Amino acid sequence: MSRVGKLPVAIPSGVTVTVAAGEVAVKGSKGEMKAKIVPEVTIEVKDGKAWVHPANKGTRARTMWGTSRAQLRNMVEGVSKGFTVRMEIQGVGYRAAADKNFLSMALGFSHEIKYAIPAGIEIKCEKPTSLSISGFDKKLVGQVAAEIRSLRKPEPYKGKGIRYENEYVRIKEGKKK
Repeated sequence: MSRVGKLPVAIPSGVTVTVAAGEVAVKGSKGEMKAKIVPEVTIEVKDGKAWVHPANKGTRARTMWGTSRAQLRNMVEGVSKGFTVRMEIQGVGYRAAADKNFLSMALGFSHEIKYAIPAGIEIKCEKPTSLSISGFDKKLVGQVAAEIRSLRKPEPYKGKGIRYENEYVRIKEGKKK
């Protein structure tokens, strides 16, 4: 039995969950999300809670039970509170600036890197060396953070690069004389 799947998803006030034709739609103050429901799982909404149940006793139904419940919970939390990932930029002369559609970064290359900000994502630069990526889709927020980090990963000798806020970068010892 799925320990995650058997728990209900609490639906906060101001959020509506509708299930119709193999699709679940979640609408809240931050936005609206839709997702397809696999046929091995059923979702029912009652008393301010959403319950996910396997349609049969097959292996695929049991595996998708907890996964579907986690995705539904992320959708409900995203449209009500939203998700935020904070990142730090370390290195001499490394900096970032965000405007409406692009994130401009100087990361030690001969040119400035411009990253197009996707729809549904908001990027703020509190300082030139710190970024805050927020949105209502957890998957998209994490994907954007990973793409930005991949532009200049933290290197192990000086620790220069883009990292998540609480990421620990193990510094190696340099070559010896």
